[in-house]
Order: sequence, then structure tokens, then C-alpha cells
Amino acid sequence: MSLFRNAVFVKSVATLGDLPESSGEIAFAGRSNAGKSSAINALVGRRLAFVSKTPGRTQLINFFTLGNAQFLVDLPGYGYSKVPAAIRAEWKDLLGGYLQTRAPLRGAAVVMDIRHPLTELDRRMLGWFGPTGKPVHVLLTKADKLSRSEARTVLARVQADLALLGEHFSVQLFSSLRKTGLDDAEAVFRRWLGEIRGGLPAGNQDAVTPAFGH
Repeated sequence: MSLFRNAVFVKSVATLGDLPESSGEIAFAGRSNAGKSSAINALVGRRLAFVSKTPGRTQLINFFTLGNAQFLVDLPGYGYSKVPAAIRAEWKDLLGGYLQTRAPLRGAAVVMDIRHPLTELDRRMLGWFGPTGKPVHVLLTKADKLSRSEARTVLARVQADLALLGEHFSVQLFSSLRKTGLDDAEAVFRRWLGEIRGGLPAGNQDAVTPAFGH
């Protein structure tokens, strides 16, 4: 059974003091309009996170229970310029504080539009979370927008860039529309929560590529 199939919304949090008790959680982060909500919905198999044509709609930390006090966490999209500066500052404090101090957080799934990966804002977000030493798995969403060869080229470039940041970074191609990379992403997240051991499952090697070589 899919790790996320039975995810149920629990609460929205505006301050770090309101975070629920947790035995483990996976956070999804991404630049506004990068396809984060669509990626979550693809993994869940139904509409769970709100998909908006207006970037910056998600302003709270949203918790979805997976059972056993484990959570999928939908973080505010970052970097939308039309959001007032005061609100952006609040988001930064909330997002940065959560990523840097949340003990039950097992890892971060960072969603990037494959056509615009590793923007300055993405690198800033990785800079917040990277020093924790917890794993980061990048989903290069909207992979269907590029040809196979173009997608592979971007994947290799992002892989090389992430390798400079450390061995706890990995990356894969992902398409919510074509359901590309769902099983491979879930294998990563299951391992974070301790539900499986060992390496990634055999599958489409174009879909998942560690950000470091052996």
C-alpha cells in the first residue's frame, strides 16, 4: 500500500509553538508555482493539497497524518514577489525555523520546476536545511515539459550541483501529469520513515539518480 494513500489533513500551523507531537515527518518545500501541490496530490493519489493558479497561496504549514504519529508536511511556497514584504518575512521565519529546528523532521522533499531548477531562492532554502545533515530529495517536476534527452541533461546538471553540497542530497525526474517517478520517490520517503531498509528499488534509472556517485 502506498505510504501516502490514507493521508488525512490534521491542522494548519502559523507559529512554531503550534506544531503537533510527531514520531516522524517528511516536509515538502518548493518555490511558488513549482508544482509542489500537484506533486503531493500525485503521490497521495487524490486532491489533498490545494493547487492554485495564483502562486503563494499556501501561507501556513499544513500537516497531514499518515498514521502512527507520522506526517506529510506541506510548507509555504517561497519567493512569490507579489506577496507583501511583511508576510514574506513571516514566512521566512516560520519556514526557516521549522526546517532548522524541527526534531521529528526526517528529511525534505524540495520541488523544483525542471525548466528552472536551483534558482537563488532554491539555493537559499537548501542553505537553511542543508546544515542539519538530514536528507534532501529534489523532485524535478514537470519533466513531461521537456524531451527525454533534455530532461536527462538537466538531471545530470542538478546532480552535479547538489553533489557539491554533500552526500545527503539526491534528485530525480518527476511528472505529476504522467505519474513519472512516483514509486521511486515513495521508496526514498519510506526509507526516511524507517519503513524499508536498503537501497532504492530496481526501476527506471532515468527517474531517480543519487546526487553523488560511488
